[in-house]
Amino acid sequence: MPIDPAAFRTAWPQVVRSLAVTTRSLDHGEEYAAEAFARAAAQPDGTIDDLVGWCVQVGRRTWLDALRHQGVFDRIQPQLARPEVADVDAPHAPGDELDDRLALLFVACDDALAPGAQLVLAMRVVCGLTIRQIAEHLGVAEATAAARLTRAKSALARARDEFAVPDGAARAVRLPVVLGCVAGLFTVGQREELQPEDATRDPARDALTLAEALVAEYPDDPEVLGLRAVCRLGLARRPGRVRDGVALPLDEVDRSAWDRRLLRTGLDDATTALTWSTSPGAPESPGRFVLEAAISGVHATAPDAAGTDWPRLAQLYDALAGTWPSPATRVARLVVLGRLALRDGGDLVPVERELEALVADGPPYAARDASLTLADLARRTGRTDEAAGRYRELLDVVPEGPLREFCRRYAG
Repeated sequence: MPIDPAAFRTAWPQVVRSLAVTTRSLDHGEEYAAEAFARAAAQPDGTIDDLVGWCVQVGRRTWLDALRHQGVFDRIQPQLARPEVADVDAPHAPGDELDDRLALLFVACDDALAPGAQLVLAMRVVCGLTIRQIAEHLGVAEATAAARLTRAKSALARARDEFAVPDGAARAVRLPVVLGCVAGLFTVGQREELQPEDATRDPARDALTLAEALVAEYPDDPEVLGLRAVCRLGLARRPGRVRDGVALPLDEVDRSAWDRRLLRTGLDDATTALTWSTSPGAPESPGRFVLEAAISGVHATAPDAAGTDWPRLAQLYDALAGTWPSPATRVARLVVLGRLALRDGGDLVPVERELEALVADGPPYAARDASLTLADLARRTGRTDEAAGRYRELLDVVPEGPLREFCRRYAG
């Protein structure tokens, strides 16, 4: 029977977490969950009433069969009476109150692993991104991302011996990496899906769901609230970015199509997060997600591109570059500086020089975005042939979809 994508995305983390508790291994939990879902897909329609329970039982039986074949069943038999293994209805161990996907995220973001390994493990096992998507997001080769995934699983097994959801203190240590994973999932969704055809296969929507769960766990954390604001405002502004299959530049976006409910709640989040982070007793400066939320808020409240508060955006990006000096931040800051130079008759040469450096030496995603910015600046300053040439080069880089059609529109 074909498994409904929405049902799969809901059931997957529950089954993985349950089987990880049973097998005491995140790697085995994922392995036996995949086997169980494959068997579920082969069943006739109407034979499975409870997808989660069915897959947990099948995965557990498959694991036990493997143990028997290894000749160790007698040795581990006493452990099989443990409540969290025997009870299908209550398979979770410590951390039961956590959303299943959040629980897996906190496990994958173990501080015993290197930061790069944490991100790869979490984004693959929990967020469901492909190795290609993860590699592009991190700016590394696919082989490198795959190797990191393998090493992360092995290192986690060595470091912790068995699967366990961390307690509150350990979660607090891992929270920044968890936020980074959710933000990465959102970025991938926004970069690849300007106009998703299937809402059940939308990484950006998945990221918002995780952000909502994080706010439920950490309702007073400005960074957590800032991340939810980023997701809400980004999704609110996504409608109107495509017309007739072609992505639109900022000046042509249909702002009347924006999701007003998400816009309102996102702005509320952004305002609250900034207020909390600048109140007495708060850290010296707002964190990454509070600043990103403020940036999204400036765009969300502008009447149009020309009426955007570009000087305020420049200030916010300067602050963000000090807190989170990533290539993505550098490109976005240069976009703002380019807009200001065009508006005020300033010198574009320093901006374009830095963009060229990112094209030459930045990770692929930053090089692509820098190339798009250079093409846009050339088009806006009447350098038609240069702009067309840059857009033609981007046709070989940008994946099929609205953004490639945008490049084709100006490639001549």
